[in-house]
Amino acid sequence: MDEFDRKILEHIQVFGRSSYGEIGAVVGLSVSAVNERLKKLEKSGAIAGWTARVDPRAVGSPVLAFVYVLIERPEHEAAFLALVRADAAIQECHHVASDWSYLLKVRAASLLDLEDLVARRIKALPGIPRSQTIIALSTAKETAAVPIHTAASVS
Repeated sequence: MDEFDRKILEHIQVFGRSSYGEIGAVVGLSVSAVNERLKKLEKSGAIAGWTARVDPRAVGSPVLAFVYVLIERPEHEAAFLALVRADAAIQECHHVASDWSYLLKVRAASLLDLEDLVARRIKALPGIPRSQTIIALSTAKETAAVPIHTAASVS
């Protein structure tokens, strides 16, 4: 990955609907060069997919919470991870190095829906003795954009 690829990735994370011509003008490449590089970036997995950012409030999911989950024993993880993968309200799941096993990012329609997920679905699974839920009152910054490092900083 060279500096052109990095510039393209930085640009499309913010302006995903840009034409190849617009991207080329920003990074200094022709339309065909941008097209070719985007194909290579997709094939390599650097571009994992194309999506639209949706405002959670506009679609009825205004409640944002972070949930720490403790799993007692490794044999209980499979059921927990199956629930995590199946539930659209759970946006992210991270195995963490802390007193907890996992950290979840959850979007819910209401506090009752959040309570149902945590108290009646997650904590009802075997081997989950406790959890801690943190409700976000407001959000100063939220982005899916990944920092793109230079070749010198990656080595």
